[in-house]
Amino acid sequence: MDFDRINGTLIWYSYICDREVWFIGHSIEPPQENEYLGKGRAIHEIFYQNSAKEVFVDNTIMIDVVRGKELIAELKSSSKHLRSAMMQMAFYLYYLKKEKGKIFSGKVLVPTEKKSYDVKLTDDIEKEIEDKIRHINEILALDKPPALVKIPFCKNCAYKELCFA
Repeated sequence: MDFDRINGTLIWYSYICDREVWFIGHSIEPPQENEYLGKGRAIHEIFYQNSAKEVFVDNTIMIDVVRGKELIAELKSSSKHLRSAMMQMAFYLYYLKKEKGKIFSGKVLVPTEKKSYDVKLTDDIEKEIEDKIRHINEILALDKPPALVKIPFCKNCAYKELCFA
């Protein structure tokens, strides 16, 4: 599997909006003063000061929390996009297995809700990740972003102004 342009953020957004995938994949960043982006940064700072955090692996994946030698975790500000978050973590597990030969347990942590969710890498999940990587590469190959599709997530999206301008 070719990981050259794929990262966890693209996997996460691919479960929400293909336009966001295209923007991020083409280095078009949302305004950094967006309140939802700020909330996510604050959660990282406040809740996990004592954990090894933000371990960057091969310029491909950014692991939020490492606990010991067997557990990695992804922090989220809410469970609103739980499927996306769980697949992002599954992608990290997949990457570490395929590229590093390492098997980890994964968790999605939502400290504001005092919840955690275990993520297991199964054969079905691996196939889904491989399909998603192919889909993301197709989006990134486009000359312009996919057509706007208004979805409930648009309301709080950091790219809202760009899409609806």
